[in-house]
Amino acid sequence: MLQPRIPVNPLPTGTPIPLLKPTPIADIKPTTDHTTAPAPVLPARTTIQLTPGSALAFAAGGGAVVLVVGAVLVSMLLAVAITGASIAVVSVVLRLLVRDMQKGR
Repeated sequence: MLQPRIPVNPLPTGTPIPLLKPTPIADIKPTTDHTTAPAPVLPARTTIQLTPGSALAFAAGGGAVVLVVGAVLVSMLLAVAITGASIAVVSVVLRLLVRDMQKGR
């Protein structure tokens, strides 16, 4: 009942593409040139020179990133704490309701 059923296609629907014939080994000419290519020359890296203004901007940007990431992490921690507190309140209420139902009130 739960076995997969694969449909059978007796005739192909598309036009068949002929297979490529491999090239005989006798037609391939061996190469005797085994020279190695020279290693690529890397361009010299330019050094970054920071002026006092750009250094201050760079530090301010880094500080802003730290503040934003900190705010996001604190808000996520607060969301988890609120969720945990609400689950604790719900569990206490449910426990009281179940206890009242068992007493027959």
